[in-house]
Amino acid sequence: MQEATRLIAVRHGETAWNVDTRIQGQIDIGLNATGLWQAERAGRALADEDIGVIYASDLARAWQTAEAIARPHGLAVQPEPRLRERAFGHLEGMSFAEIESMLPEDAKRWRERDPEFEPVGGESLLTFRDRVTRVAAELAARHPGQLVTLVAHGGVMDVLYRAATRQELQAPRTWQLGNAAINRMLWTPEGFSLVGWSDIAHLAADTSLDESTT
Repeated sequence: MQEATRLIAVRHGETAWNVDTRIQGQIDIGLNATGLWQAERAGRALADEDIGVIYASDLARAWQTAEAIARPHGLAVQPEPRLRERAFGHLEGMSFAEIESMLPEDAKRWRERDPEFEPVGGESLLTFRDRVTRVAAELAARHPGQLVTLVAHGGVMDVLYRAATRQELQAPRTWQLGNAAINRMLWTPEGFSLVGWSDIAHLAADTSLDESTT
């Protein structure tokens, strides 16, 4: 029987577009000053963990966060493009308010979490979920018995939480997806299970935004 892999999943620190509620998707936006501070705090919080490997989305906001976590361990971050945020196509760069005003049908289908809604040039929730769960399981399976850190995005965290708690894509969200929060799971060939979620003790002096999908 394969030994369980321990997983730490961390959402990237804050960006200016998070503050503006602007959809980043796969646009490459770096961290703002608050986000850099959050990344450093996450790195300090995880400095004594026995992390064996760190994989990160290759988008700058996740990569910068991962580098801060890797630094105390002397590890090189491993790029994994399949950990990127959901592709939102023509919605990327728009604010929530702009989508509501300019594309009300898109806004409605997104708000209702229609699993088959595929923004023009983007991914459906079904496609995104399959991508994220497949790569997370693949990476975990490479490192049985080890502690693996995944640094990615809000949408990726949401998919992983749903996978670990066996919740459907359309289930209303009742959990937090805060910037630089530390989330813990286990993986075995039977799937993911939840250990702890949204640990933000290291950000006690922070006022970061909880943000859903960008």
